[in-house]
Amino acid sequence: MSYEKVMQANEIVIGTKQTLRSLDSNEVKEVYIAKDAEYRVIHKVEASSRDKGIPIHYVDSMKMLGKACNIEVGAATVAIKK
Repeated sequence: MSYEKVMQANEIVIGTKQTLRSLDSNEVKEVYIAKDAEYRVIHKVEASSRDKGIPIHYVDSMKMLGKACNIEVGAATVAIKK
């Protein structure tokens, strides 16, 4: 599943602002978005990823995505860098 891919990635970016910054810098190869995140938080990441042709993977839970990133809080978006 997607959580394992996030856990095994060499370099990740956690959070919406950092993901958007990395997308703008063309440093991202994949984006993970939690389905339970608020639309207002994730819609810019979705739009930017689609515009740039970056694959988007949806996961069920912000809490589990945060845990996959080895942080104590939930994560709405995570990007795997090139």
